[in-house]
Amino acid sequence: MRKVVGIVCLAALTCGAALAENATVSSKSRSAIFSKQTAVLDRRSASQYEYSSRLVPQTDFSGSLALPRASTSQYRGIYLPVAEELARKHRIPQVLFVRLIQQESAWNPLAISHKGAIGLAQLMPGTAKYLRVDPYDPMQNLEGGARYLREQYDTFGSWQLALAAYNAGPGAVRNHGGVPPYRETQNYVRKIMGFSG
Repeated sequence: MRKVVGIVCLAALTCGAALAENATVSSKSRSAIFSKQTAVLDRRSASQYEYSSRLVPQTDFSGSLALPRASTSQYRGIYLPVAEELARKHRIPQVLFVRLIQQESAWNPLAISHKGAIGLAQLMPGTAKYLRVDPYDPMQNLEGGARYLREQYDTFGSWQLALAAYNAGPGAVRNHGGVPPYRETQNYVRKIMGFSG
């Protein structure tokens, strides 16, 4: 009886070792097959969808900044070419500056906010004085707005933070280490950057 049990155990061990070896080979084979299949899919997908306009992110490249396409404004009046030229002059993405003016004043050169911001770029009197521009002169107001936005970008290194500083002030951006948690400022930045919600 011992002999029979010994033979059965030996047979079980031998079969178990063989199965384990086959399982290892099988796993390696499956891994190799999977790698080959995914490589084919990767190559095919890369070329297959390369020119699919439906899958290309909608962006508008202005300088080095990619902004989602969105209506910049319906305004096509005399101040638009001036704003675009000032954006180029101060190395600001044009669409960003156009959206800023749309958001700030809706292109109304006579706009005055409840906080006292004046004109197209909605410059505060102290900011206009600092920039040495007449906030009531639409051309100087746009010049001041472009210079101030560029100054904020040079200070903070990102257009998102520059917009937050333009809206809430550079001190608020510094104090919060980023876009301040003010709903108005967060919505302002989102809207001008072209992100809804």
